[in-house]
Amino acid sequence: MFDLTGRVALVTGAASGIGAEAAAALAAQGATVAGADLKEDGLAGCASAHRVDVADPDSARACVQEVLDRHGRLDVLVNSAGVALLAPARDLGIVEWRRTLDVNLTGSWLMAQAAGRVMVGAGYGRIVNLASQAASSGLENHAAYCASKAGINGLTRTLAVEWGPHGVTVNAISPTVVLTELGRAAWDNPAGEAHRAEIPARRFAEPSEIAAAVVYLASAEAAMVNGAELKVDGGFTAR
Repeated sequence: MFDLTGRVALVTGAASGIGAEAAAALAAQGATVAGADLKEDGLAGCASAHRVDVADPDSARACVQEVLDRHGRLDVLVNSAGVALLAPARDLGIVEWRRTLDVNLTGSWLMAQAAGRVMVGAGYGRIVNLASQAASSGLENHAAYCASKAGINGLTRTLAVEWGPHGVTVNAISPTVVLTELGRAAWDNPAGEAHRAEIPARRFAEPSEIAAAVVYLASAEAAMVNGAELKVDGGFTAR
């Protein structure tokens, strides 16, 4: 199951964290993986490396075209590029607000739009957006982040409705805290201990667990999963 041989997958944010883990997991299932990031030096393990600023429309379109030119097709898009600029709502600056929305939400939209045009024309595609438990839960210091991830879910549902008739599924994954290098640094403290206690599973997620969800949603076996939010949060949002 979940064989991706012959498929071409484009993963944004693939130089580190969840994106890097997802890229490796897709490749392990046989996909040809094009890695995209602002910094190409972390993309050596991908079949091709592409520099992209997902918040820039021209850069997003050029990245998709580069993948087509290099590999001849595009079957899977994983929108993993993102930022987390945190501050109390009353102190959050407009620069940080705009940057968070630009990268997390607008960037996912621009990449999905560029890839979706190709996929709809081909009659097949899988788009996986990275949302968050913050999409449906209020978290202190996360005003911009929560807004951006809630927007991802709205975008996901709309694209699923529009593109589903053309063989393209669009889904979102909403993890809890993920123990990437940045995740460990941010949550290895008393606040992290308190948050872990709020999760019924009593732990945070491993990057490989999110990557496994990506592989599933990218596969033929998930053909009837469309417009869904797959929560990988240990039950945090079930309360």
